[in-house]
Amino acid sequence: MDKAENHEAVSIYYLDPKDREALLLEQKECVLNWCTQDEWPMGVIHSYIYRNGKIWITAGAHRHRVSALRRNPKTSVVITSKGTSLNAGKSITIKGRCEIHEDKAIKDWFYPELAQALRGTPEEVSAFEKMLDSPLRIVLAITPEKWITYDGAKMRDHAQGTLDPARLAKPLESDAVRLQKEKAKRNLSND
Repeated sequence: MDKAENHEAVSIYYLDPKDREALLLEQKECVLNWCTQDEWPMGVIHSYIYRNGKIWITAGAHRHRVSALRRNPKTSVVITSKGTSLNAGKSITIKGRCEIHEDKAIKDWFYPELAQALRGTPEEVSAFEKMLDSPLRIVLAITPEKWITYDGAKMRDHAQGTLDPARLAKPLESDAVRLQKEKAKRNLSND
């Protein structure tokens, strides 16, 4: 098997679909990103669940991020495998659009789901669910439009010459085109 020589072209190390799904379901924290009114990018760590193909988060309606997402629903979510059974080195970045829900039906579905995911005992689940049920709390649902994934174990195995080449993805535009242009601009070889 070939050994990786180019450690700049990382789009070939995508996360396999089964690992992506496992990470989305097992991890419980993400970084939610948005842009402020003066166009500064911001992000905060949130607890989340992944259900029905969406990332679900809750926050107080008065938070700046909620105002920003009402103004511009374009967002990104970043999830890492650190602390999961998948071990460190895997990540998912989602480019998506945020819907803000305030209706009782969504809250009645979401709060128990989140509480079950984050708390261990029935008593803890019940207490957390009650705490979440506030008239100021809203629910954010992020629908993915683009996925950027990375599997560091594939890169490691490729560098060691132990990765089956069939597990590599076709390079994305960033590596197939932009990397080559950047190398040419710096007078570096394109091999």
